[in-house]
Amino acid sequence: MMGPVKEGFQVLGDKIGEFEDTVNTSTFGRVFRLDGSGHPKTVKGASFYREIRAGFTTFATMAYIIAVNASVLTESGGTCICKGTPEDPGCVLEQEYTDCLLVLKRDMITATAALAGLASIAFGFLTNLPVALAPGMGLNAYFTYQVVGWHGTGMVPYRIALTAIFVEGFIFIFLALTGMRQWLVKMIPATIKTACGVGIGLFLTEIGLSYSAGIGAITGGHSTPLAIGGCPANMLNDDGECIRHIMRNPAMWIGIMLGGILVAFLMAFKVKSAIIIGIGVVSILSWPRSTSFTYFPYTTAGQERFDFFKQIIAFHPIQNILAAQQWNLDGTSASQFALALITFLYVDIIDCTATLYSMAKFCGVVGEDGDFPRSTVAYCTDAACISIGSLFGCSPVTAFIESGSGIAEGGRTGLTAITAGVCFLISLFFAPILASIPPWATGCTLVLVGCLMIRQVTSINWQYIGDAVPSFVTLAFMPFSYSVAYGLIAGMLIYVSLNTMIWVVVHLTGGRVTPSNWNEKEVYNWGMGKRDMPRWMRILAQKMTGRNNQDFEQKDAVEMVDTESSTVRTASQHGSSEPPGSPRGATQEHFGTAITSSQGQEADRTHAISH
Repeated sequence: MMGPVKEGFQVLGDKIGEFEDTVNTSTFGRVFRLDGSGHPKTVKGASFYREIRAGFTTFATMAYIIAVNASVLTESGGTCICKGTPEDPGCVLEQEYTDCLLVLKRDMITATAALAGLASIAFGFLTNLPVALAPGMGLNAYFTYQVVGWHGTGMVPYRIALTAIFVEGFIFIFLALTGMRQWLVKMIPATIKTACGVGIGLFLTEIGLSYSAGIGAITGGHSTPLAIGGCPANMLNDDGECIRHIMRNPAMWIGIMLGGILVAFLMAFKVKSAIIIGIGVVSILSWPRSTSFTYFPYTTAGQERFDFFKQIIAFHPIQNILAAQQWNLDGTSASQFALALITFLYVDIIDCTATLYSMAKFCGVVGEDGDFPRSTVAYCTDAACISIGSLFGCSPVTAFIESGSGIAEGGRTGLTAITAGVCFLISLFFAPILASIPPWATGCTLVLVGCLMIRQVTSINWQYIGDAVPSFVTLAFMPFSYSVAYGLIAGMLIYVSLNTMIWVVVHLTGGRVTPSNWNEKEVYNWGMGKRDMPRWMRILAQKMTGRNNQDFEQKDAVEMVDTESSTVRTASQHGSSEPPGSPRGATQEHFGTAITSSQGQEADRTHAISH
């Protein structure tokens, strides 16, 4: 009996393999540089089904953004008009306003899914990176609670904030085309850029352990910043702490055992789709209403979720937030616009740029010069999606750190991002199902991705305190401040202050007084050389100067290679020193990927300076 069944599966597997080989070697495979496509810069190990599977994984871990982003942005009040009174400043008791918020939330669900789909598809096709885009967590909270305010009680009205975001996107495009955004990345010390990746891993871990998008193992405390959680949501007090039943929430343990330990077990044996299996099993088990860990309890919120889930297929057209910008700016509105624009600029340029760079590094495509292939196109696409997002009524779009789950599943090309984007577009019609993936189904997935990302910590230069302390502040501040931007700002502040003081002492004493391990510091290069300019600027410079030499040539883009070895030597950041015995030159595990670059890479630029 088992013989024919086994033979049938073998035939099916052969057919699937033949189809995959056909796709890999076709023009389609050449566009995405799949393995076997014959492209001169083929991404080794990238195959059609692996990319599709990775895209599903990325989407599964990001699907929560559909419901969560809608909930957060609805708190801003959107285009709903609140005529608050001293007794009810937030219009909580006003039925008309409440009804408007209900429509607003459905608008936001549609807008979030559509925007994430379009942005991810565009980014994947134009950059060939396995990074999906969506309205960013953190940025949406900043938009809602610090700029617009709860129910519009903040310093900037919702419509003017959207106008500022729209203009901000075009400013980012200008910065990318002129090379300024790339220069911003390159001026960040290599050790801090590595710490950003580690910090984002810790940030993902904190999200995965929280109640809003995770298993609920930790919560905000009253007497301490964080407190142990694990109790059912109805056992949380007004401060968010567990009153009783700590670590007794069945949903949390289902998430840990099936979404965490089971997935890790499957990953240990390199089972394909391990992450998707974990998310799917936990989700399906959480849908029946008769269990103690159901996602649809017999409460008001649970009933609302269940009513939405029962629709299975539903599409809600955007009614009130499409192209809602206010362009008539004068007097007070002009000052509000300027305030919002400046606020979003300094937060977004750091948050979006650092996240995108860290995801590119996690894929293994960052070269020795600290840049990655098609970086100008990537930054421009990201910026354009920010402006498009404002037309959908959403907060700034950014590269999603949950893309790391797809990368961990084997995603290596833009086909992963496109697959995730298509899933988001499909979710426009299947939002009731996809919005019903419980947070404890994806929480441990984020923890596992954080585990993979934190392994970069061995690449930080721990030998020299001028590099070690700022790096540690960066990676620690990101999860504790719940912001990538603030973590990077804190690390750079410490780096500049500490190393400037050391530099002053060394130069005033003529080099007679130096810190210990002074020779093991990283060489800091903050300049932008000719090779760092975007391609169009290099071509223009050649035309204007009439020179056609290697001064304006860009280095060959690095390529990612699949390898069976679990230990590889990673490429150092351009301009950093590699002293003997330093962890900068040590081997490290790198998730089954290695970085290779063309021979003949130049040494440190002559304009590199050391502190």
